[in-house]
Amino acid sequence: MNPFAPLLEAKGHVLLDGGLATALEHRGHDLTSELWSARLLIDAPDEVTAVHDTYLRAGADCLTTATYQATVPGFARVGLERREAERTLRSSVEIAVSVRDRFLAEGNALETRGGERLPPIVAASVGPYGAYLADGSEYDGRYGLSDADLRDFHADRFRLLAGAGADLLACETIPSAQEAAVLLSILDGTPGAWAWLTFSCADGRRIWDGSPIETVVRLCHGRERVAGVGINCTDPRHAGELVRRVRSESDLPIVLYPNSGEQYDAVSKTWAPPRDDPDSMTWLEGVRAGWDVGARVVGGCCRIGPEDIAELRALLGCGDWST
Repeated sequence: MNPFAPLLEAKGHVLLDGGLATALEHRGHDLTSELWSARLLIDAPDEVTAVHDTYLRAGADCLTTATYQATVPGFARVGLERREAERTLRSSVEIAVSVRDRFLAEGNALETRGGERLPPIVAASVGPYGAYLADGSEYDGRYGLSDADLRDFHADRFRLLAGAGADLLACETIPSAQEAAVLLSILDGTPGAWAWLTFSCADGRRIWDGSPIETVVRLCHGRERVAGVGINCTDPRHAGELVRRVRSESDLPIVLYPNSGEQYDAVSKTWAPPRDDPDSMTWLEGVRAGWDVGARVVGGCCRIGPEDIAELRALLGCGDWST
């Protein structure tokens, strides 16, 4: 069964968490390492635990692991041997699952319209090849690699995370049609695994490699274990148009978690304010625009923290959003 199905049937939506790195930075951590938030899996796993717990208590229905930028080669660059790198990857899922299980043991469960008590779900983050490069290439997608190269990069991590106990995988911030096709092929060859695919987009029509969003959504047609498809880490002003285009091509649950609209500089690893644009939107306005045209798995990406997720949770509980 699609891992989103029980929540969608009982609540009418799934509330994702926000930026893990954002919350860690707010707790005082320097994430300028090439491993980004994954560095904390080595140095301070208790801090990852604390952030997951904060998002659950803010109302998130789904926790996403600290593996967006985590890979065996990436861990090797900082001195971990292969076995330890694999153990660290698995630990990311174990941390999230343990937080979820403790949350339930305390008597907590997710609110539903029909009174049913449901557990939150855990998604193992699978970032693009560009995240491993740590140079902003996930906002380009033109890696110059063959399908075989990309498959070699993704396959072991994908299967390791798929077997670590998560409910599904979050193949996120995908910037290229080529990479999406490779990830879907790996999913097809991983029995029992479910995944969502979300694309990082340059505007209201195209992902970063120039492919129309409709083209990459069509790649998901006929795939038995694609849980949802949509958009993440994209300027919120494009959210409504992109979701409308996704809905025109797919009946899958639409996933939407834009960033704050701020601009990231991959060289300085700093954020600049959003563009001064008459069409600009706040993150919450972008989520609402996507909701209005069909997104039902919603949350936040970079620069969106637990307080933002709590605000969205409150709005989703109001009649204007939940009907």
